[in-house]
Amino acid sequence: MPRVNTVQEIFANIGQNFKPDKAEGVDAIFQFVLTGDNGGNYWIKVANKQADVHEGENEAPTMVVTATADDYLALVNGDLNPMMAFMQGKIKVKGEMALALKLQALFGLGA
Repeated sequence: MPRVNTVQEIFANIGQNFKPDKAEGVDAIFQFVLTGDNGGNYWIKVANKQADVHEGENEAPTMVVTATADDYLALVNGDLNPMMAFMQGKIKVKGEMALALKLQALFGLGA
């Protein structure tokens, strides 16, 4: 994913970065809860090798990523190591942890 300046930019352009060939067998809802200035709630449904992006909260996400908007931007832009961010509690993941590892392959996103 090219360098981005806002969380809104990440999710507005995420469809361009989706790799359907990496989505074989994935049927999941990824919820993102990004707090602080310029944060927001977004969710992505991946099924049948397609991805649909929505703003807001999903009632039954498969996996939830929680972070500050600034930390998530740093992660997506490659300025924050995903594993270190997770271990330091800057990025929190609830639900199916294996799906978090697929975010990079599916969208070029870290989690």
